[in-house]
Amino acid sequence: MAVLAIALNPTVDVSSHATRIHPTIKVRTRNVQQRPGGGGVNVAAVIATLGGSAELVVLQGGATGAILNDALAATAIRIHSVKITGSTRIAFMVHEEETGLEYRFVPEGPEIAAGDVRAVLQVVDEFQGNYLVASGSLPRNAPADVYAEIARCAGKKGTKVILDCPGKTLCDTLGKAPVFLIKPSLEELEVLAGCRLDEGGVAKTASALVRDGASQFVAVTLGREGALLAGDFGTLRVPTKHVVAKSTVGAGDSFIGGLVWFLEAGGSMEDAFRFGVAAGAAAVMAPAGELCRREDVFANYGEGWLPGGPV
Repeated sequence: MAVLAIALNPTVDVSSHATRIHPTIKVRTRNVQQRPGGGGVNVAAVIATLGGSAELVVLQGGATGAILNDALAATAIRIHSVKITGSTRIAFMVHEEETGLEYRFVPEGPEIAAGDVRAVLQVVDEFQGNYLVASGSLPRNAPADVYAEIARCAGKKGTKVILDCPGKTLCDTLGKAPVFLIKPSLEELEVLAGCRLDEGGVAKTASALVRDGASQFVAVTLGREGALLAGDFGTLRVPTKHVVAKSTVGAGDSFIGGLVWFLEAGGSMEDAFRFGVAAGAAAVMAPAGELCRREDVFANYGEGWLPGGPV
């Protein structure tokens, strides 16, 4: 079966390199690349890269929306395109070569209308599959609880919902609909907790969310420190493999894409979590503007159960 990804606020991602970034004066860039992006788009792309079947609901509009659609049409993803009045946003990333730092500029996105949300819900209602991933920020004018509405619609048919969104949106969603897994970063978990968290605090807060019924599983991504999974079994802490970092863009989306691909293929949650960590590390290894590469994901994962045996 396919996994359905939701992209309410997609982007056309433009990445480039510059020797040094200065204020005021023109910064000449090179190695310019352009690709479709945004949370749900990236998750669907990773699933397809790993050999899985992915469907994508994407809101798009304007000339930039046409660019996005054309790029997505060239992929193996089944696209459900919802045309909106506003223009799809353009996100811009510059890698500064002298320092190795990344500068990322991400607009808030277009306004959407109530009819746009209804069109998304119709696709969700018609979807027949085990997993739905709602990922990314919300466009302007979107209902604060739109992800909860999507989760309720999916849950009626037994589809498991995985949610990856900014802290405020996560707060507006939890407790309003059944959620299978949430993936907050450390910073997003701290928004939920209302305070800074050390290692013990991360485990305690994630476990409390499971115990209170907010989500069946909580996967907290910790950057270079790996990730922590909480469930009714307790907690599982997995360090990330040490790799040469080239870019952090898409690491969280690669984590989710790898995890849900593994689950859909019949793997256990614990193994899927480890595979997700491997996919996130693979994204960091990829050049700026790219997501994880299949061979890097499996190399990072190493030995262990795999769908269909060794790859």
